[in-house]
Amino acid sequence: MPDAGGLHYEVHGPHDAPVLLLSSGLGGLAHYWTPNLAALARRYRVVTYDHRGTGRSDRTVPGDLTLEAVGRDMVLLLDTLGIARATLIGHAIGGMAGLAVALAQPERLERLVVINGWSRLDPHTARCLDTRLALLRDSGPRAFLHAQPLFLYPAQWISDHHDALQAEEEAMLAHFPGAEMVQRRIAAARRFDVDGRLGAVRVPTLVVVSEDDMLVPPARSERLAAGISEAQLARMATGGHACNVTRADHFNMWLLDWLDG
Repeated sequence: MPDAGGLHYEVHGPHDAPVLLLSSGLGGLAHYWTPNLAALARRYRVVTYDHRGTGRSDRTVPGDLTLEAVGRDMVLLLDTLGIARATLIGHAIGGMAGLAVALAQPERLERLVVINGWSRLDPHTARCLDTRLALLRDSGPRAFLHAQPLFLYPAQWISDHHDALQAEEEAMLAHFPGAEMVQRRIAAARRFDVDGRLGAVRVPTLVVVSEDDMLVPPARSERLAAGISEAQLARMATGGHACNVTRADHFNMWLLDWLDG
């Protein structure tokens, strides 16, 4: 099982191709990117991994869990694989941790893609996170996971994929990282604030926003794109918070076009 300092990772695509490092959101799991892998790995060396504290990675996260620490784990993974520079594609907190890397070690990033992320927590997102924490605290992990699609996907997509989502819920329950770890990850996302430092991000950045995101208002992505000098904003009218999953073909096409310049 490939391991980099406690991080479980997988590598797909040609060994000598440019590198894409994919980092998922709150769940932290590599399999989040399954709908995007085949298209990206045809032309790129794609690295996916489970965040520390989740999935097949080390479940112990010592010290303070921050998105800056998640970013340092990304650099550790690149170091282990002998990769000097990569394009980092992050969903939500994965993209926000990418912003932390862009600020601390910009020389490690060719480009950055942030999907439905933020530079400072929005009150609406805080309300959603409060609701999820209350479910976890008062009703337990199954209720927390059962409600998760409501925050990630559009209503019709949930209806159309009901059976698959039920199966995924059982799998996630079997590998749940524990209430304390989830609470720590949510706390890290809430504390993240680089709003006053966006002008210091010098990495070419694609900001992807879904207009019907239930969790993060589009204005948060607009703020990212306005504050980063080398940023481009790509809008999806539909797709929800996990738009790279629900509209994978569209997302893959957009992303590959942008990567091709």
